Amino acid sequence: MAVVVELTIEAEDFDLGRVTAVQDGIHIDLERVVPTGGEVMPFFWAEGTDFESFEASVRENRIVDDLTAVARVGDRVLYHVVWGDTVSSLTSILTESQATILEAYGNDPWFFRLRFNDHAGLTEFHNHSQRQGIDFHVERIYSLAEEQTDVYTLDITPEQQEALVVAVENGYFEVPRRTTLTDVADELGISPQAASERVRRGADTVLQKVLLSRSAADFE
Repeated sequence: MAVVVELTIEAEDFDLGRVTAVQDGIHIDLERVVPTGGEVMPFFWAEGTDFESFEASVRENRIVDDLTAVARVGDRVLYHVVWGDTVSSLTSILTESQATILEAYGNDPWFFRLRFNDHAGLTEFHNHSQRQGIDFHVERIYSLAEEQTDVYTLDITPEQQEALVVAVENGYFEVPRRTTLTDVADELGISPQAASERVRRGADTVLQKVLLSRSAADFE
């Protein structure tokens, strides 16, 4: 039976984490796609402000052959990275244990949600990691059946959650509103545009997860 594990790991233990942990204030979110060319972690989103210096630092890394900004949306940029002579043990371990990356984000440390075909794959991942000296902290292990019953497992970033909490606590969603996005942004120390995008994306994800993941019969 397929099993899912949620864990945290230091950025130094894998290519993308090590390469992108070059600047404070930049949040990385792995693009959840299945590349057809067999690449591992070729796309990622970066959220922040000073992308020019971030891109320069990443391109200077010896294991990066190329970095391309594919799309820019507000304070987020989608990048495609071409790896050169990678040295990350984690990347090869994920491939060998046939793990599927369901979710990954952070800067340092990182959060990963991984799916394995069975417990044997998870055991293989654990044993390989121990031999390579890669430390990680397991937050949760559960089956796919257990995941389906957990309606309130929400795929939002810590930044989106923080923005939603501030917005709710200050009455942004009340009628009439008791606060504005500018006030929310000031409390978070970010731009109003960034606050707007975090609140909208977070709210959209929460609503889809809670409302659309359940059948109409559940509400009868």
